[in-house]
Amino acid sequence: MAFFFVVGTKDFTKPLKGYEGITAQCQNCGNWSAHPIQSWDWFTFCFVPVIPLGSKHQDIACSICRFRQDLRNRPDVQSQQGQPPMHPPQQGPPQGWGAPPPGQHMRYQ
Repeated sequence: MAFFFVVGTKDFTKPLKGYEGITAQCQNCGNWSAHPIQSWDWFTFCFVPVIPLGSKHQDIACSICRFRQDLRNRPDVQSQQGQPPMHPPQQGPPQGWGAPPPGQHMRYQ
């Protein structure tokens, strides 16, 4: 009789308290999609977390390229703690987007 037991590790994450709603620029891909998170690694037995491995980590994680950077290395994000969320600058479409070139009128026949 053979029994199979599944063991492994799982990284549990949640938004970092005090940094809710903050979006930062990713240092890897350059997108404005990095958010402060708190993560904690656990040893799992049959998909059930059993033993915490190490301590909690405070990181900036990009949701596009999955790059993580320690929060201590990002003073630009640390200075935003407790402040209202700041959104990245939004740029509209180029002028004339979707319109005919100047001097031409659309005609339906």
